[in-house]
Amino acid sequence: MVNCPSALDATFGALSDPTRRGILEHLSQGETRVTDLARPFDISLPAVSRHLRVLETAGLITRARVGREHHIQVDPGPIAAAQDWISLYATVWQHQFDQLDAYLTRTRKPHAGPNTSKRRRP
Repeated sequence: MVNCPSALDATFGALSDPTRRGILEHLSQGETRVTDLARPFDISLPAVSRHLRVLETAGLITRARVGREHHIQVDPGPIAAAQDWISLYATVWQHQFDQLDAYLTRTRKPHAGPNTSKRRRP
């Protein structure tokens, strides 16, 4: 496997929150300061900081301190590892769906249509 389960768990856990996904989307346009990240979200600066800690623990962002400011940047490594994991299992799942489809096609009975013999006549 490409990644250890705990790293994948941290990545998917961090991505499970819409605010954190929004932060990553904002960061995809380039490095920014924490205060600039907080603006588009209707949450407090401490709440943004908590979200950033989760993203940082998962390895999805890096933080650089310049004086009193914290500059945040995306680290694409964990996303790439999660994408590799998803791609690996998507192939397996697709194969299983193909087998199920082939089985259903082989065993499907022809559709006889509605049973008209039990219909009431007006």
